[in-house]
Amino acid sequence: MTGTASQQTDVDGVDGGVGLTALLVAAARAIETHRHDSLAQDVYAEHFVRAAPACADWPVRIEHVPDGDGDPLWGRFARYFGLRTRVLDDFLIGAVSTHARQVVLLGAGLDTRAFRLDWPSDAVVFEIDRAGVLAFKEQVLTDLSAAPTVKRVSVPVDLRADWVTALTTAGFDPAAPSVWLAEGLLFYLPGPVETYLVDTVDRLTTGGSALAFEAKLEKDLLAYRDSAIYTATRGRIGIDLLRLFDPGPRPDSAGVLRAKGWSASMHTPFEFTRRHGRGPLPEPNDALEGNRWVFAHKPRS
Repeated sequence: MTGTASQQTDVDGVDGGVGLTALLVAAARAIETHRHDSLAQDVYAEHFVRAAPACADWPVRIEHVPDGDGDPLWGRFARYFGLRTRVLDDFLIGAVSTHARQVVLLGAGLDTRAFRLDWPSDAVVFEIDRAGVLAFKEQVLTDLSAAPTVKRVSVPVDLRADWVTALTTAGFDPAAPSVWLAEGLLFYLPGPVETYLVDTVDRLTTGGSALAFEAKLEKDLLAYRDSAIYTATRGRIGIDLLRLFDPGPRPDSAGVLRAKGWSASMHTPFEFTRRHGRGPLPEPNDALEGNRWVFAHKPRS
């Protein structure tokens, strides 16, 4: 979820109940980390991949990919995840540099931002995901003697359960500004569940809070069935993303937030490719053309 869809898309046979989608993003972050022109550094990512036997032959460096950046899966798609990681890193750090000191990662998956980013000393990062996912991550990081750079609170709960109570019990304060991230999550949720999640974030936040999430424009997903990215992901590592995405109508969550008084901007990934000078650009029959990154802020009273 944050960088994964592990909450809803576990694949049988993967250690600790961690979904292959989570490990796909971890492999992409590993590849990005080792690039000479890297946009984001995650030195832990390759260790997650190597800890899961199902991914033993996956590349963790672009040099291990025969076609390099020309490869639709480990080149272009991995570059997309690397760019997304950087953009959302910047968003979170920007939010905590102003008002927010509480960070909530919804469906945290194998996210290691609590370990690799430079946080204010009084910040706290809450990681919400299922117990099996967090346990797998914890074991790998413990084996590496990794230490977080910020106070980190694991909240082992399924997002389909009462995660609000679990979060507040873990110390989250709705009266204090917070920043929320749903990275690589909403595609997999039914529309009403997404709406509930957005409404709940609004209810749990005060002025000065922020939210970032990835959305997909309403379109027949089967139109992308033969897209190079999805074809390669399906055929080579056995992840059929289009079957994992919820096929129902998508809500206008950005519009919902605006109606509640938030400011919300929506961007294509390609805007950030041009800004950073690296990343995917549009292609024919492009599975990425409908992806949008949304950044929302709740004004202070």
